[in-house]
Amino acid sequence: MRLLIVEDDPDIRESLGELLGAEGFEVSLADNGKSALDHLGACENLPQVILLDLMMPVMSGEQFRFAQLADARWATIPIVIMSAAQELDQTGERLKAAAVLKKPLGIDPLIDTLRKAAVAS
Repeated sequence: MRLLIVEDDPDIRESLGELLGAEGFEVSLADNGKSALDHLGACENLPQVILLDLMMPVMSGEQFRFAQLADARWATIPIVIMSAAQELDQTGERLKAAAVLKKPLGIDPLIDTLRKAAVAS
């Protein structure tokens, strides 16, 4: 499964990329929402799921999601939000997320959630 991880913390981003890559995911990485949009625009094989942090510099996860939903080429790619922010359920509903995960992430629930989101899309 093709996955785009959008996370500004380099340690978390790289660790998730390595871990999920070892689990068979084809992983691409972006360090903020703008980088993620640039990636989608240049991508030949779009990700099947986007794992999205909310709090990032340059372009937040929320700003990214609204831009993604506004573009018909990418609007249907499901997102799984990961964040330490409060009130995640309300944010997930507002952003039409496939799922919401609270940091710190457990690896087995993360993998299960990503696979379910890809199948549901």
